[in-house]
Amino acid sequence: MNRIKAVLFDLDGTLLDSAPDLVGSLNWVRETEGLPPLPVSEMSPFASKGAVGLLKAGMPETTENQLESWRLRFLEHYAENSYRHSTLYQGVPELLDFLGQENIPWGIVTNKIESLTFPIVEAAELQDAISCVVCGDTLNESKPHPAPVTLACGILQVSPEETLFAGDDIRDIQAGKAAGTQTAAVFYGYGSHELTGEDVAASLPVHHPADISRAVQSKP
Repeated sequence: MNRIKAVLFDLDGTLLDSAPDLVGSLNWVRETEGLPPLPVSEMSPFASKGAVGLLKAGMPETTENQLESWRLRFLEHYAENSYRHSTLYQGVPELLDFLGQENIPWGIVTNKIESLTFPIVEAAELQDAISCVVCGDTLNESKPHPAPVTLACGILQVSPEETLFAGDDIRDIQAGKAAGTQTAAVFYGYGSHELTGEDVAASLPVHHPADISRAVQSKP
């Protein structure tokens, strides 16, 4: 394994516990349809699946036109309520402080669109420490395509081989592997129930953000 000179993170389910607000917007859509709210614990496994994935899991089966209507309503509500109950996971602030002290640049590669991502970055007070943000609509491709990860490595000016990409969704692992980065499978996140297969087995297992600090320290 190469030395880790930069770290890239997925956002939802990796740095940010965003399920309370995502499910809050889902429940707002449900309320407009006369449906009762669903518990965050039941819907959180779908929090990394985007608006459509969350709506498909939490709304009755419907037509594509109705789903699109719900998606637009969901996004409008979420844009105004994306950081009401969301928080950085316990241990994440300490990890990011550590990376700063070690002069290791870090960034975010997310499938969340820019208009939703940047307000969250500011609300979480990450804007002064972060070195790059690549979103789902920054390029024509999004994860699991490797292009967003490749772009982020280019912005950080660190080779993929010396970059660690950490994420809780199987698409993160696939994108990182395809881009040539080292990968870390985040098992405390929302998509951990899908983290299986050879690529995951070959990734750094992360059960707490401190595991990434230890991996950075242990690399020659």
